[in-house]
Amino acid sequence: MRTILLAHVKRVVIKIGSGVISDKDGLELERIATLCEDVHTLRQRGYEVILVSSAAVAAGKADLGIVGKPHTIPLPLKQAAAAIGQSRLMRAYKDALRQHGLKAAQILLTRDDLANRRRYLNARNTLMTLLEYGIVPIINENDTVVIDEIRFGDNDNLSAMTTNLVEAQLLVILSDVDGLYSSDPRHNPDAKLISEVERITPEIEAMAGHEGTSLGTGGMTTKLKAAKRATLYGAGTAIINGRTPHNLLYLFDGHELGTYFLPARDPMAARKHWIAFTKKPKGKLILDDGAHKAVSERGKSLLPSGICQLDGSFERGDAVRLCDLNGDEFAKGVTNYNSTELDRIMGKKTKEIELILGYQYGDEVVHRDNMVINPNKE
Repeated sequence: MRTILLAHVKRVVIKIGSGVISDKDGLELERIATLCEDVHTLRQRGYEVILVSSAAVAAGKADLGIVGKPHTIPLPLKQAAAAIGQSRLMRAYKDALRQHGLKAAQILLTRDDLANRRRYLNARNTLMTLLEYGIVPIINENDTVVIDEIRFGDNDNLSAMTTNLVEAQLLVILSDVDGLYSSDPRHNPDAKLISEVERITPEIEAMAGHEGTSLGTGGMTTKLKAAKRATLYGAGTAIINGRTPHNLLYLFDGHELGTYFLPARDPMAARKHWIAFTKKPKGKLILDDGAHKAVSERGKSLLPSGICQLDGSFERGDAVRLCDLNGDEFAKGVTNYNSTELDRIMGKKTKEIELILGYQYGDEVVHRDNMVINPNKE
């Protein structure tokens, strides 16, 4: 059955967690070598492979005398550890891939790089060119310069965004656990591994724990979020144990291991997925009941007359949350007007826009083509 589910896959994103390739002493080079051997085999089988790899902080923190989980480390120290460790991480991949005649390319990203549409497309073109020339792209968050406002949060999230970016058909998350269990197997010996998930419901989400390992930033909760985002795009997602040698190949051989999340039956278009999950909202618009119903139920664009209130400072082209009168978000979209302009025209008729501003970018504040309803729900 698993072989049938993966039969259409040609391009795969593989996320490698810190707990898979590092321990308290730093990088586990033999484990990286084994994974790169598997990547070589997949390439020989005709797959295009993109890696999203954690472990830069884990590789560099020992030099600074740092112990503890990455999220407990002060930001300057974490960035310094990443600066030390990132070059070591890439050297390890470069050496391991070279044994099989493969070359690696480093891609360091922040959320800003993907939130800006032009930079997003530039990143996509770079990755496509690397794949065309047979290079293995290795992506990581640019931890040395990133701040909270432009963080992906974790590499699980980055891997889901990368899956959309490169239009991959499969996301594989290599973890230090076997997959999603019905409850935490560390505390419940009767916990059962969930082999297949058709749809990520609140009940499925409740099965996830909250704690990551001492080497990584994410737990099963972040992996479920990544799986949900990838499957909404239309890519299947597998969570498997990356510490078991050659599990990656066993997955592609059709073995029933880990947890496989089926792609959505009605996936989002790539641009709408980008709006929903990659662009970080800069503000909030409160809509009256009429506009709320027109946008959410009748598929209409948002006009200035339906806006009662705005919060935040944003520019034209930024993402904003669309909320009802109770302040509950029901949609997200890209605005045609900045917050200063919108403060002057909200509640007004479209024919008044040019009279008030002296110019007009369009009748719509948010066009329906640049809008996603319930972006955080399936």
